[in-house]
Amino acid sequence: MIPHRIISANNILTGHGESLEQKVLIVDESGKILAIENFEDHDSSSIQFCEGFIIPGLINTHCHLELSHMKSKIPSGTGLINFISHVVKFRDVDQHEIDEAIVAADTEMFNNGIQAVGDICNKIDTAKQKNKSPIAYYSFIEMFDFLNPALTDQFSKQYQEVFDYQSDEGNNKKSMVPHAPYTVSQDLFDYLSDHSKANETISIHNQETAAEDQLFLNNDGAFLDFYESIGMPLKEVPTRGVHSIIYALANMDPRRKTLLVHNTLTRAKDIDDAHDWSDHVYWATCANANLYIENKLPDYKIFIEKKCKMTIGTDSLSSNWQLSIWEEMKTISKYNSFIDFDTLLKWATINGAEALGYQDELGSIEVGKRPGLLHVHTHYRGKETDIQNVKLSRLV
Repeated sequence: MIPHRIISANNILTGHGESLEQKVLIVDESGKILAIENFEDHDSSSIQFCEGFIIPGLINTHCHLELSHMKSKIPSGTGLINFISHVVKFRDVDQHEIDEAIVAADTEMFNNGIQAVGDICNKIDTAKQKNKSPIAYYSFIEMFDFLNPALTDQFSKQYQEVFDYQSDEGNNKKSMVPHAPYTVSQDLFDYLSDHSKANETISIHNQETAAEDQLFLNNDGAFLDFYESIGMPLKEVPTRGVHSIIYALANMDPRRKTLLVHNTLTRAKDIDDAHDWSDHVYWATCANANLYIENKLPDYKIFIEKKCKMTIGTDSLSSNWQLSIWEEMKTISKYNSFIDFDTLLKWATINGAEALGYQDELGSIEVGKRPGLLHVHTHYRGKETDIQNVKLSRLV
């Protein structure tokens, strides 16, 4: 007989908006849910009962694990362009320091209840840990050529090597993706389209700072100074008079799942344009990173009004104080108390699992899945549930 555990709580939240009461979960050693049964059909002494409620493991749709060694090194509140300059400065440090930070950050995420991560990769540093981790990683090998077609071939070869090295063993996946509209030429977009598969998820940073749209609307703003400072002056952006998201979508494949990340300054019209472009658009919000870098949050009301498929990411330890989707949920709720807990839970679980293609295994409590089980140490009060001072711990 396969060893198993019988776990219950005052409420079991499935991730699909259901709250189960007087139920138990039968879970095997691998974390697979074998059955969901009535509490009364089991001897109470055999049940591991959790005061509070149980939720599925959390999904982090946007992280930069390879930047974990930069924790507390970059000042907050300086804006995106200054932040990027600091990231470049701290890239080249001792490899042992980088490796240790990656292991610690991976462990931190698992302890914080994270089951899967959409991870941005510019280097091969994280591949070794991903092959050992209990977390499922979707590695997004992020490409850019600084809007310069003359550099497309050089950078595509460089990042092809990173792609080949990154892990797709076990539950791990990978795809090649564009960095952001302001760093990817039409030639590189074409390369990425030619080297992508239909079932892949594509991730791209979107409208994180006002300078991004300013560049495409007017061919001016802070990004021109940034490119000048790195010795790659821009003469002209590929498309003028449009918001940056329009340029990106025009060069991407609407048949693929597309994860738009940050969206700090995204407008209702931008959302309409994206949804008209494709039914496979997901939106990743990284609240603490937005506050860390730009001291600004997206207008969540318009995303809810437009019925967006929202997900949650942490970004990296270079732009966050910790790697915890639970803390992201707290921050969103703190500054936007109109967003109820049930909505945030969906963003943090099944929506993220669907965005990364893990919905058959993760993201919700269902028989046959291995979603991870987390204990929330407070009582569930429906949409009025307050998590601000609440502890979260891992059960499975």
